[in-house]
Amino acid sequence: MPTQVIQSRPSTNHFSDFSQFWENVKAIAEPYWFPTKPGERAFSDVIRSWGKLILLILLIIALVAINVFTNFINRYLVDIIIVEKNVSRFFDTVILYGIALVLVTLLVGFSKLVRKQIALDWYQWLNNHTLSKYLSSQAYYKINFKSEIDNPDQRLSQEIEPITRNALSFSATFLEKVLELTAFLIILWSISKQVAIILFVYTIVGNLIAGYLTQELNKINGEEIQSKAEYNYCLTHVRNHSESIAFFRGEKQESNIIGRRFDNFIKTSKRKINWERNQDIFNRGYQAVIEIFPFLILGPLYITNQLGFGEISQASLTAYLFSNSLSELINEFGISGQFSSYIERLAEFSNALKQVAKQSENINTIKIIEENHLTFEHVTLKTPDNERVIVEDLSLSVQPGEGLLIIGPSGRGKSSLLRAIAGLWTAGTGRLVRPPLEEVLFLPQRPYIILGTLREQLLYPDTNRQMTNAQLKAVLQQVNLQNLLSQVESFDTEVPWENVLSLGEQQRLAFARLLVTHPRFTILDEATSALDLNNESNLYQQLQETKTTFISVGHRESLFDYHQWVLELTQDSSWQLLTVQDYRNQKMSQNSTENTCITNDTLHNNEYQIKSERLAQKYTTEGLSHKEMSELTSYAIKTIRSKASKGETIAARDGFIYRYDKDPHVLKWVRI
Repeated sequence: MPTQVIQSRPSTNHFSDFSQFWENVKAIAEPYWFPTKPGERAFSDVIRSWGKLILLILLIIALVAINVFTNFINRYLVDIIIVEKNVSRFFDTVILYGIALVLVTLLVGFSKLVRKQIALDWYQWLNNHTLSKYLSSQAYYKINFKSEIDNPDQRLSQEIEPITRNALSFSATFLEKVLELTAFLIILWSISKQVAIILFVYTIVGNLIAGYLTQELNKINGEEIQSKAEYNYCLTHVRNHSESIAFFRGEKQESNIIGRRFDNFIKTSKRKINWERNQDIFNRGYQAVIEIFPFLILGPLYITNQLGFGEISQASLTAYLFSNSLSELINEFGISGQFSSYIERLAEFSNALKQVAKQSENINTIKIIEENHLTFEHVTLKTPDNERVIVEDLSLSVQPGEGLLIIGPSGRGKSSLLRAIAGLWTAGTGRLVRPPLEEVLFLPQRPYIILGTLREQLLYPDTNRQMTNAQLKAVLQQVNLQNLLSQVESFDTEVPWENVLSLGEQQRLAFARLLVTHPRFTILDEATSALDLNNESNLYQQLQETKTTFISVGHRESLFDYHQWVLELTQDSSWQLLTVQDYRNQKMSQNSTENTCITNDTLHNNEYQIKSERLAQKYTTEGLSHKEMSELTSYAIKTIRSKASKGETIAARDGFIYRYDKDPHVLKWVRI
């Protein structure tokens, strides 16, 4: 779908931004961790998820405890080497130190494993939960009318997994580093209150500055995600319309379009790189100050014998570990910028799905009733935005086994009526009585070709239907696709059918589905527009033999031969319902009047008399060509040729009946 790039504008209310972010997080996390609605999640699944989360918390606490323990062991080990010089205690302490490091290694590995498992479970549930909303109540179709929602496919496939992964990574890292920072401050407090206070104040100031730097980076991250989505959509658009682009030789234009969007993505990425440079310089400088200041403070204390060498070593190591922990925490806040962008886009997407799924009480909708017939009762159909009336006060009923042909100028709502029958467009008033959609088969102008085998193509939408290969071969023969099997090994071969089959073959394949499913009602939206007249005639004759009730939309005059009724839509939202014969007579009368007016404007009366007498003489002696027969009737030359090939007769405006003489020496239209 077309997308629109909306440049984000800096917000001036940071508290409001945070509140909105927190609301978005709650909306995404609560259904998984704190389900309140029945059927959202099984209680056993919730308990299992919380069990893993508690295990992760315990592993993190144990990891921090072991790190603090190794910090003190390091201090004692330095004292033993420098002060006591006791070999036996040295080896005992080294062994204990080694065991602690092994435990740290195991705890790090297991904590990351549990964290990733929790993130994967959450991602699986969140993806299925969002996908179910996307595919329910035809939200995947209705959301295309909301211009602010771009690239729903990317939001589903690429922007859900980072949410759960980053959420668990940030939460686990935040808990671990806060515990470590607290423990390291306590250790420093026990060594030197002055050092601990200075380090604490420095930490607060540094985090405020880091938060300010991260804020702008978060905005750039959002713009980068948006521009990348636009670029990806461009490439997908080229793939989906490759043949049309090749016909128009539009490679240069497409290259320009893709180039503009790629340049926009690169421009945003460069801004991000520049801002990350500023953030990296700050982070490294911030860490460097922490590394050097213990020596400035603690060095004089050691020189004056106020602290031992082990305490100095522990304080220096603790300050270094403190700086590392703080650096990792700041880095996580930087990564959380992308996390907040993903959260915002998913929340926006979820809200849009909710809006399109529920009926608005303030908008009138057509009441749909399911029965075993098709009837419009005073239906006024509007566009989904309620801004334009498509057809007004339509009342008609299609009897079982009959065919209704809908015609009218382009853009007057012929296909929209079919969308109303399917329940896709319901804005308006009146009642629509229709059969259950399970009994209706829709054949659009461009058939839907699924990703699957030839057998699944034929059986769609009920791919579980059991049919033998012989039965499927017979169906292919009926729609003149018997050569299709020669292109694949078997019915269970999967190829990119949309690229293999021409549009005409795709339309015949759609008719094959009709012959397989035998629906009670069939809706055809220019379903034979890519077929020649012989194939069209063959398919409609088989459609009539199935005794199904069908409604067609089309422009071809040949379609009149297969329907009993004509519904004509006009420019002013009005309509008329006529039998096919009455409609033909009406058009013949109108064309006769128009032709008479045109002739009287271009010829003098005596010239017209002479021409009429000359043609009348030719009718009875030589016969008429297709062009001359077209002048005598209201039919186009294409229809004249079709009727000639079928051996059908034509009632001309002169009151006589004509047939086409197929004798090779004649090949003219002659009077009966």
